[in-house]
Amino acid sequence: MGRADDRRARQRAGHRAAPGRRSASAAGGKPAKGFLRRLFTWKKILGTFFGLCLLGIVGFVALYTSVDVPAGNVAAQRQSNVYKYSDGTVLARDGEVNREIVDLSKVPRKVQLTFVAAENKSFYSDPGVDIRGTARALANTLAGKGKQGGSTITQQYVKNYYLDQDQTVTRKLKELVISLKVEREKSKDDILAGYINTSYYGRGAYGIQAAAQAYYRVDAEDLTVAQGAYLAALLQAPSQYDWAVATDTGKRLVRARWNYVLDNMAKEGWLDRAKRRAMKFPVPEEPKGAPGMEGQKGYLVALANSQLAQQIMRQDGISESEAEAKVEHQGWTITLNIDRRKQAALERAVASQLTGKLDPEKRKVDADVQAGAVSVDPRTGRIVALYGGRDYFKHYINNATRRDYQPASTFKPVILAAALERNATTQGGKPINADTLYDGTSGRQVVDHGTRVGFGPPNEDEVSYGDITVQEAMNKSVNSVFAQMGVDVGMADVMATARELGMDTKGMEAVPAQTLGSMGASPLEMAGIYATFDNHGRKVTPTILKSAEKKDRTAEIPDPVGGQVIGRTAADTVTSVLTGVVDDGTAKRSVAGNPLRNGQQVAGKTGTSDYNRSAWFTGYTPDLVTSVGLFGEDPKTHAHVSLTGATGLLPAPGRINGGGYPAQIWATYTFGVTGRAVFDLDTTQGAAVAPTDTPTWSRSPSPTPSQTPSSQPPTSEEPSGTPSGTPSGTPSQSPSQTPSHTPTTSAPTDGGTEEPLDPEAQDD
Repeated sequence: MGRADDRRARQRAGHRAAPGRRSASAAGGKPAKGFLRRLFTWKKILGTFFGLCLLGIVGFVALYTSVDVPAGNVAAQRQSNVYKYSDGTVLARDGEVNREIVDLSKVPRKVQLTFVAAENKSFYSDPGVDIRGTARALANTLAGKGKQGGSTITQQYVKNYYLDQDQTVTRKLKELVISLKVEREKSKDDILAGYINTSYYGRGAYGIQAAAQAYYRVDAEDLTVAQGAYLAALLQAPSQYDWAVATDTGKRLVRARWNYVLDNMAKEGWLDRAKRRAMKFPVPEEPKGAPGMEGQKGYLVALANSQLAQQIMRQDGISESEAEAKVEHQGWTITLNIDRRKQAALERAVASQLTGKLDPEKRKVDADVQAGAVSVDPRTGRIVALYGGRDYFKHYINNATRRDYQPASTFKPVILAAALERNATTQGGKPINADTLYDGTSGRQVVDHGTRVGFGPPNEDEVSYGDITVQEAMNKSVNSVFAQMGVDVGMADVMATARELGMDTKGMEAVPAQTLGSMGASPLEMAGIYATFDNHGRKVTPTILKSAEKKDRTAEIPDPVGGQVIGRTAADTVTSVLTGVVDDGTAKRSVAGNPLRNGQQVAGKTGTSDYNRSAWFTGYTPDLVTSVGLFGEDPKTHAHVSLTGATGLLPAPGRINGGGYPAQIWATYTFGVTGRAVFDLDTTQGAAVAPTDTPTWSRSPSPTPSQTPSSQPPTSEEPSGTPSGTPSGTPSQSPSQTPSHTPTTSAPTDGGTEEPLDPEAQDD
């Protein structure tokens, strides 16, 4: 047989053997891979991909042809909101929409460019849609996240003018199609004009003309580039960035946004770099209240709008500016938790106990006095009364919600709560409770396990107390004791407890100086913290909203009362201790001795900040919590100034203390709207229960206490010159019997006999 025949024979043998090999493999060898390879071939994968692409193209073409550009409905969307008291009677209505269309030619070219620089630098060259941003937004919506991933000026204009703010897949797809069609039908200038004329800028202003008037009292055609950049920056978060009411964080953010806008303009060559460097931030003019919002109405409506917008922002996953646009003039019927009787009583109390005594023509300082108050039902979390200032038309800033003043010694109960909740001990290892003894020497240097931490706050008037219980230190608001206690507990833990109780601690340092309440806080915030104490440690987040509904939606209002954030025993012990402040401490004369009290049980804390710039009383009965704050504010510059001398207080120096006017306002209001009730306390500590036989000794090991006060100014009210040993007459409870110590330095005495006298002088 030739070689060719041999080769053919071998090939035939190989073909015959192949089935045998496959059978052997199937019988017991390695599994065959042919099935997966047949299932996922490159041809099938590519075919599927191109099929999906074709399906997407066909679907988009169908969508594009089926969706028309609708008639603009921006005007139809603007409907008055109606605001009601809790009993259903009407409180206020929105006025007419503050909106005026201006031709783009009336807006300076460089002001136009500020909006392009802020929102969409490629506006003049892009097709009007951001495919990646829209795809991201669609993915977020499908995933339930909801928040928009980014859009062009054209898309924002379409959303404002043709559609609504709903975050749905259908709405986003319509936005994409309409944006593409609008780009074909309208010029870029027409689109930009539509955008700046339909956007919401805050202060009830829709469109650039209304915004120019609201913020700078000029027409749009007279805006400077710097002013235009501020208005462009506002669109990201109108309320948060409004300079008149912005927090320090809000002011920092809007400045950064303003700089971002102008820097973008310079980079794009739209603004000379030298002129950019020379620009100064254009502080806006003071706001003006809208018609129908006089007196306290504007403050109530503003808080209701703010809380509703925050709720919609969380529920819908949209931006703050989008949420605000879904609230303002959108036809809502909003029922507030405000009780008409309590609201009227709070306003009368402020008038009779404070504003009726102010005479700015006679005393310049009287024009600097601002009052704010919030009253909360601790069982439901409802805000039943609120005082935001003299008049919404005269003072736009809401004193009830502002966070730029120190709460001072009203923060001390938070330190005690942290100690009790975390079972903290002193430097010597003794448990911290109401009977624990501390060194109350004024200016005593705080120590941390034998090491001075560089902080030794003086007590008010540098009064030293020697060894003093925590109960008595709270009664007299002894700074040196709580400064040491904060370090004993651990300042990080103190600030964590503050956050759990409801204080916004973002950006706050956990340093010993915070024990004096040197952070910023609002009466609303402090009312929530004390309401949590009153509600036995269950978190209370005060809300003014009872319900909010309109034609196509009912807003979800979450329960203001949450879960347990500190234990009941810790919360009730704080309450028990705070009854001593009223019956034997800095609030004794104004609250405990008030003839309207009629045996009502009360817990509370006074506070007076450094340089007498703020004075507080936050107190509560078993069924009502109210925080009252007085703030020194220059009416022109809004700088923080001293309250000293207001109303002509005698004796000198005439300090406005927390136990004075704030406590008097609180007592006049509270005892006029509440009945007699008793705290249900689960504790064996504090002034509301019988004390232990022997106080717990806990002097912290330290070097000889420094008698030189630190440079840190005092943030407390004047101490009681002679601690009271007189039973308080608090119903159903034993009076405070904590050990009494005569201060080593005498407190000031009454310095005069003329009226008016310092309301707190006889306590001190």
